[in-house]
Amino acid sequence: MPLARLIYVSTLSEKCDALALQDILTKSREHNEERNITGLLSHNSEYFLQCLEGSREELNNTYNHIINDSRHNNVTIIYYEEIHSRQFGDWSMGDVPQTHLTSLINLQFSGSDEFKPYDLTGKSAYLMLLELKQHLPSE
Repeated sequence: MPLARLIYVSTLSEKCDALALQDILTKSREHNEERNITGLLSHNSEYFLQCLEGSREELNNTYNHIINDSRHNNVTIIYYEEIHSRQFGDWSMGDVPQTHLTSLINLQFSGSDEFKPYDLTGKSAYLMLLELKQHLPSE
């Protein structure tokens, strides 16, 4: 089955507090590991920017689950492509919360140092996540 990469953005609902975010990360890592999905999540208190890599079928199933999760809304795919190899294979779900470092990286790939993932092109989101991955340890 072909490999694919999917990047989406979403807006966090009021239900998504720090505890809910930890739950999302824990369950996503378990789910992704079982389904051979890898990826990276960048977020702040308002938005998610997430890249998922895996088989096209598993990504579609996972994305359908994501869009029905009430902890976020306005879920929008901004990048999708079939790929030959993974770029985020080190993590079942790497986690990059916003910090001073991510502000500098935001400025590199967008018009602002603020994290506004809806303003990114799909390609700039992908390149930004590649840059962020350089600052994460492998799982």
